[in-house]
Amino acid sequence: MAEHPGAVFLSSAAVPSPEFPRRVPVPPQRPFAEALGDNLKETFFPDDPLRQFRNARGWRRRTVASLAYLFPVLNWAPSYDLSLFRSDLVAGITIASLAIPQGISYAKLANLPPVMGLYSSFVPPLVYAMMGSSKDLAVGTVAVASLLIASMLGKEVSPAQDPTLYTHLAFTATFFAGVFQASLGLLRLGFIVDFLSHATIVGFMGGAATVVCLQQLKAMLGLPHFTTATDLVSVLHSVFSQTHQWRWESIVLGSCFLFFLLLTRCLSKKGPKFFWISAAAPLLSVILGSLLVYLTHAENHGVQVIGYLKKGINPPSLSDLVFTGPHTAVALKTGIVTGIIALAEGTAVGRSFAMFKNYHIDGNKEMVAFGAMNVVGSLTSCYLTTGPFSRSAVNYNAGCQTAVSNVVMAAAVMVTLLFLTPLFHYTPLVILSAIIVAAMVGLINYEAAIHLWQVDKVDFCVCMAAYFGVVFGSVEIGLVLAVVISLLRVLLFVARPRTTSLGNLPNSSTYRRMDQYSMAQGVPGVLILRVDAPMYFANASYLRERISRWIDEEEEKLKCNGETSLHYVILDLGAVGSIDTGGIELLEELKKNLERRELQLVLANPGSEVMRKLEKAKLLQSIGQQWIFLTVAEAVAACNFMLHECKPSSNNIAANITSTAAADQQGLHNDNIV
Repeated sequence: MAEHPGAVFLSSAAVPSPEFPRRVPVPPQRPFAEALGDNLKETFFPDDPLRQFRNARGWRRRTVASLAYLFPVLNWAPSYDLSLFRSDLVAGITIASLAIPQGISYAKLANLPPVMGLYSSFVPPLVYAMMGSSKDLAVGTVAVASLLIASMLGKEVSPAQDPTLYTHLAFTATFFAGVFQASLGLLRLGFIVDFLSHATIVGFMGGAATVVCLQQLKAMLGLPHFTTATDLVSVLHSVFSQTHQWRWESIVLGSCFLFFLLLTRCLSKKGPKFFWISAAAPLLSVILGSLLVYLTHAENHGVQVIGYLKKGINPPSLSDLVFTGPHTAVALKTGIVTGIIALAEGTAVGRSFAMFKNYHIDGNKEMVAFGAMNVVGSLTSCYLTTGPFSRSAVNYNAGCQTAVSNVVMAAAVMVTLLFLTPLFHYTPLVILSAIIVAAMVGLINYEAAIHLWQVDKVDFCVCMAAYFGVVFGSVEIGLVLAVVISLLRVLLFVARPRTTSLGNLPNSSTYRRMDQYSMAQGVPGVLILRVDAPMYFANASYLRERISRWIDEEEEKLKCNGETSLHYVILDLGAVGSIDTGGIELLEELKKNLERRELQLVLANPGSEVMRKLEKAKLLQSIGQQWIFLTVAEAVAACNFMLHECKPSSNNIAANITSTAAADQQGLHNDNIV
């Protein structure tokens, strides 16, 4: 292949002649409605949920496909067999042994009647079994949501002075949470939950677990009165101001069973086959504790017990929902906050176990399933439920195959509600507190915090801010702080994008960051900058100042070293996926400023959307098509050619490039590869 005599080579590798550069095309114009439709589809329907209906011919098949989409049970139920049921039966009974004591414990944590913890482990799992897409998620109440309900509703209505209204508000908050969750799923707005980063969730969950443990000091110490505040200072003040009321019976009993539960937890980590030890430990603790209290009459010596539990399955609660009055607003706020936390935990747990078993779950369908089970639950005397990690881990280790394990668990809870609730009369509250503390220890993920410190110090600071906000403020303050920090990080990434200087790797046509590759060499007379984010109005001012600073620093360095002065500024736009009018104005101002300084602006690797908008804004004509290149290597080769072949004044450079472009149109081609 013929070489043009004026070509200049930056390395031993052949590069295309800069006199005849390959042009960057402007994409064809698209109708506005079509472009808008594609953008909305990419934003709200990235998984293309309607693809399963394309091959469904006739109204009957489409009806069946629609029902199967809303109720995933219709997809796997026809192939369900006895071997799968055996595995699900064992898993269901196993998680029921954990769900019963945990349900009672978490209901007490939410300041609700203990039997509602059992109600919430009966109806919602049945709904999820029909609508959920996870095979491993075990549905039930969780400690953090229970604490949030107690904290937020307790500020408006005292559960001790007006327990009926408090309970009705809990049902109403659950209803609002379910509607909110289902709406996010139906409207494909699940990405809102993603604004809670992993670091934020680790810190918030750890802080909430710490607060939950502190709240259990009331039962562990046998205190008759306790602060309603959740911050560390208030709890410690309440504890140590009542040292004369500490009950040694509760302390000994609680400490012994807490040690037993933590010991079984450690043993279960020895291997998957020992999972049943920690799974059965809570129910065994309840049985042993109840027998001990019954035989020793410890309830007469300061050990508080559950007392009477109502027999029977869930009563309807539609008439108990509160949609009018002064307390509806707090129920709505509680529902939205707890709904977001429940979604974040449930979807994260479901995706984790789906990854282990190599199957996919639809996040938006999961939100609809969570919302439906909480709406139905609020109408059947249940409070907020989701997919807790501890219960789901037991379900996974027990060998569950489908969501039928939730049905088996619900059946076991139903039997308990119908026949066994009187047996819990003598269950000591200190045992329930020990169960909660043992479960919360696993949520304080210090290993994840250490990992954040080692990998990303900023993420670690975010994690600690969320943790201390919960521990020293309140759960609400910690949650707000966590959300604000997450949003600030997103805004900082958008408003303060990274810009880097690129250099040439020796003996190649590759250009990389000079702060990362020490061997990368600058090109005399040329400054190559890369913008690693879209150009928006939010970052236009920053980019304008930062690029100007890069140019000033480069000129000062060249002047101090006595090297060739700067003539070209190349912007690598490969990472600029989109641009708005603010970004276009930035490029216009940059071009004018560079012209005043007798510098030429060169663009490399612009994307289709960038090219389309630059063309509409007439900026392509202003910059000149001859100064827009397919790659950084081609842009550098062209600049280097001009530096060697002619004086780099703006007029004769443009004239030279224009003449080469005319020659290109006459049929001269160069096929060398960069």
